[in-house]
Amino acid sequence: MKLSLIMIVKNEEATLRRCLDSVLTLVDEIIIADTGSTDTTKQIASEFKAKIFDYEWTNDFAAARNFALEQATSEWSLVLDADEYVSNDCGDQIRDFIARSPAAIGQVKRIDKFMSKDGVSFEQSYISRLFPSSCRYSGRIHEQVVSDLPRARVDVEIQHDGYFENKKSDRNIPILLQVIEENPLDPYYYYQIAKEYRGMEEHGKAFASLKLAYSKITHKEGYAPSLIVNYLYAIISSGNLGEGLAVVEAEQDFLSGSADFYFVSALFLLELILSDPDQYSDLVTYIERFYLRAIEIGETDQEGSVIGTGSFAAHHNLGVYYEAIGDVGKAKEQYTLAVDYNYAPSIERLSLL
Repeated sequence: MKLSLIMIVKNEEATLRRCLDSVLTLVDEIIIADTGSTDTTKQIASEFKAKIFDYEWTNDFAAARNFALEQATSEWSLVLDADEYVSNDCGDQIRDFIARSPAAIGQVKRIDKFMSKDGVSFEQSYISRLFPSSCRYSGRIHEQVVSDLPRARVDVEIQHDGYFENKKSDRNIPILLQVIEENPLDPYYYYQIAKEYRGMEEHGKAFASLKLAYSKITHKEGYAPSLIVNYLYAIISSGNLGEGLAVVEAEQDFLSGSADFYFVSALFLLELILSDPDQYSDLVTYIERFYLRAIEIGETDQEGSVIGTGSFAAHHNLGVYYEAIGDVGKAKEQYTLAVDYNYAPSIERLSLL
């Protein structure tokens, strides 16, 4: 079985070489649909002996991806964007996956780098990127593979820093706004546009989009836990603290196994208490309880989970809590546990204590 790399690109000279370097030994051909590059993107692609096809951009990601897939000569395709790259040794896993019978759609782990209140953070998700070349996409933006084949996770890790660099929002937001206008009852697109606003630090707009999305979910959506967690972060970032307590209370059963939920709930409660100590001081003990619950759950492979919320970040924040209430001994214990992960903020706090 042969494997094609499938990409759509435009002005990607800053990241394309990194992407192609990461997959050069994994694929049998490289197919690139260029939607109008004016930089050295095509020249870089040519260095990797890519097959380059010009495609006129129509504000439709599915159409562009399907055009690229039509050019593939391999039985299987791996789809990447230029701001992504494969970060683990996965050649054998890919070959075993595409050789197995019956066939399935391969879901790879993508780790999104983004800027949070506490600095650089990483969120993981599982996306369908390895599949028979006969498959096609649907959806103008945040397009999905349409297939009756089962989905199965394959041990491929992709790093993605597009949200961190925030290079695509000027293109993505107008498309998302148009799709929202056409599908006003679908919470998914409100959820996605909120991510764009978060990257732009437009926290009010992110909050408003996620509030709408939250009002429309059924809780059966695969992205619902991530949406709720992101809504709580947006409540904090935008200062709309009055909206959060009801969400925390309502979602504890649904998200009982989510370290991210308990982590952000503890952050929220701290902000709420600081905003009005007289009214909310009786909630202080829940901060400790929620961080301990996040640590108890630990790191998971749940969709949309942020790395550290079940380990080093929770230990560190719990240390900060203990330090604030004057229990330096417990604070040192928690900082020490976070230092085991080489977590820089805890290293700094321990040195000061």
